[in-house]
Amino acid sequence: MNFRKFFLTVGFSGLSPKAPGTVGSFVSLILGVFLLQFLHVSTLFMLAILITVIAVKQIDIYEKETGIHDGKEIVIDELAGMWIALSICGINESNFIIMAILAFIGFRIFDIWKPSIIGKIDEKVSGGWGVMGDDLIAGVAGGIFASLLYQIYFYFS
Repeated sequence: MNFRKFFLTVGFSGLSPKAPGTVGSFVSLILGVFLLQFLHVSTLFMLAILITVIAVKQIDIYEKETGIHDGKEIVIDELAGMWIALSICGINESNFIIMAILAFIGFRIFDIWKPSIIGKIDEKVSGGWGVMGDDLIAGVAGGIFASLLYQIYFYFS
């Protein structure tokens, strides 16, 4: 088994023939939710940063081997972004399910739409940092989005 491909495709979830980014994000959500049963949210955040640092180098190697920048099968960036969104959205024991859903939706919206700096990073930064950077910022935006929606819902209910 090629460990680099297993890592970059998040357990081969990025090899899905349809919507590999969404499939990779969903698998990452499940992994993140599972880890949050045992870890503090700040630990999940730090794991996302550690994985990002490792992924940047692995993506650079993968891109040299394949000649493809940001191939659709690479979804480790979705894992990092999803875990960032989960880490900052305000998830806790009392709102676990709704916040996980909102973080997923928020992250996917910003990862697909790529507004502002997210799109600039995607377009202008090359190599592993370009692949990972836009998803990290989409994770921050998605986490804030999830938190805002949750707060608005409870304010008006």
